Amino acid sequence: MGDDFNKDTSRYGDYFDYYFDDDDAVKNTNPNRNNRSNNNRNRDNRNSNNRNRNYRKSSNRNYGNRNGSNRNVNRNIRKRKGLKWKLLGLLNKRVAGLALVLVVILIIIIVIASAVGNNATEQNVAVPETTAHVNQDSYQIKGVPIIVQDEFLACCETYACTMLLQYYDFNIDVSEFVNNYLTIKPVSYGEDGTLYGPDMNSAFAGDILFGYGINAPGMAKCMNNFIKTTNSKLTAYPIIGESMEDLCKEYVRNNIPVMIWSTAGMQEPFVKASWTVNYVDENATHKIGDTVDWNMHEHCMVLVGYDKENYYLCDSIAGDISVFEKTIFEERYSQIGTQAIVVK
Repeated sequence: MGDDFNKDTSRYGDYFDYYFDDDDAVKNTNPNRNNRSNNNRNRDNRNSNNRNRNYRKSSNRNYGNRNGSNRNVNRNIRKRKGLKWKLLGLLNKRVAGLALVLVVILIIIIVIASAVGNNATEQNVAVPETTAHVNQDSYQIKGVPIIVQDEFLACCETYACTMLLQYYDFNIDVSEFVNNYLTIKPVSYGEDGTLYGPDMNSAFAGDILFGYGINAPGMAKCMNNFIKTTNSKLTAYPIIGESMEDLCKEYVRNNIPVMIWSTAGMQEPFVKASWTVNYVDENATHKIGDTVDWNMHEHCMVLVGYDKENYYLCDSIAGDISVFEKTIFEERYSQIGTQAIVVK
């Protein structure tokens, strides 16, 4: 009790001085005063005890608050620490996953690039062989029209040249060409009983229904007379003496059809008629008065293809593509004068 009282002397200094002085005799001789003093002391002790209890309660509350605060702080720290590590762990997992995906993609790219490179190498090796095979052994031009020779029965050259011109998109038909551009000279007997006619390099010999025909130089001239009216830059060129192999290599392989002279159905030609030349121009190979021979079965077609064994020709008599064995066709081609026309 004395300890509790002494704790509060700072607060009760005046009160202490008033009731307790140095005169102990006075304190002891006044019973009423002593009673009052004792009562005051008891009251002070009760107040002190109450203050101590309040202090302890307040201290306990503050301590509890401090502990709660500490617990909250620790809990928050743990939460922050746990979230951080979780995020770092998640980030590490995502980075690792992304790295794995990139590695897989890289491997796939390498595999694809390797496969493409191998295919390209194989193609680079194979293509020349295939191209060479096609160019050397077979080829066929597409798109050359076939016109049936059913009107002008002797004009196979006109049918062949019309096929050739239509292939190059010229607007021309057989009748128009015969009536306007084909140079025609009759073959007939003179007063002296001699059969006269043109050099076939200069004009069509005879009647268009039962005549004899025209050779490459004369036909190319007639074709160019038509082409000039169209303002086209193309020209018809007569070719004399070139081999079939060269014609295929130089023209057919480059999609240039060749108008070519041979025989109908590969029949053996023979001299059927002869006459004295009475008409020539710049293309003539004979002079006036010379004798020319005409071969039976002569026929003009359009060469459009070949293979190892055969030639393919647009044939106006057959009304279709005729296929002839190379050896026999080359022989007939030579017998009729190795003559041809190309437009380029």
